Amino acid sequence: MSRIFVAGASGAVGRPLVRRLVEAGHDVTGMTRREAAAVEIQAAGAKAAVCDVYDRDALGRAIADARPEVLVHELTALPDVFDFRDPDLYVPTNRVRTEGTRNLIAAAREAGTDRIVAQSIAFVYEPVGDWVKAEDAPVMETAPGPFGDALRSVFDLEHQVTGAEGMDGVVLRYGFFYGPGTTYAADGYYAGEVRRRRFPVVGRGEGTFSFIHTEDAGAATAAACEGGPPGIYNVCDDDPARMRDWVPAYAEAVGAKRPLRVPVFLARLVAGSAAAALATETRGATNEKAKRELEWQLRYPTWRQGFREALG
Repeated sequence: MSRIFVAGASGAVGRPLVRRLVEAGHDVTGMTRREAAAVEIQAAGAKAAVCDVYDRDALGRAIADARPEVLVHELTALPDVFDFRDPDLYVPTNRVRTEGTRNLIAAAREAGTDRIVAQSIAFVYEPVGDWVKAEDAPVMETAPGPFGDALRSVFDLEHQVTGAEGMDGVVLRYGFFYGPGTTYAADGYYAGEVRRRRFPVVGRGEGTFSFIHTEDAGAATAAACEGGPPGIYNVCDDDPARMRDWVPAYAEAVGAKRPLRVPVFLARLVAGSAAAALATETRGATNEKAKRELEWQLRYPTWRQGFREALG
């Protein structure tokens, strides 16, 4: 069994991940900034390290004390409410993905860590051609505006991790999360928007979303800790979904009325161009590589089942 350090252990993916790793017999240290979350981490059977990723001295001590063979980076700083017209929406998470990743890798290298597994996103692919993309498809490196800045911070993270000297770097491009503690949970932000009928199907509803339940994300991450070649993996379910299909199903699952339909120009006017593009141009992702190389199996192979049974 391995010594594993999980940065972001109290998050939506960190919680099921820590539980799985402990159950598998690994020696797990979970990092959090909050004392209350440290108690939860310890209750799950792991050690807790309370520190901030930007405090390089404290972070270095925490990782040195844990002596991890594997470091997992599940840190983000996304808000509970998404206003796509806010130019600063992604700024805190951009810093986590750039400076925070740099600090984690430096501390892990100093501690002699062999492998790093890091969170990325699967909705990064150029909105051209096929609606479902594999990991080698072109990504949106020149997207404009705050969303473009967010994507460039994602690619910076990916390049740091896959290029980490002396370590096997694994990047997990997760689909849109649902499950406890996520914005798509039954008590999350998007469920509230759908209940208020403020989450319409835009245009022809062709935007294609790949989802992943947090339990399945935790399972894939645990598998990546335990083996598999370094590189980039899409971690999502088997069923990429058109907006016109998944939004009505999601509304039904959270007890909302059937969503409205609005033209693209109206979505652009009300929510901004980034939100309209997300709704109409997003590409889904295939998980074949992750299932094959990581020997990963899903509890919820389709959002259709997951929305009905396990929104959280």
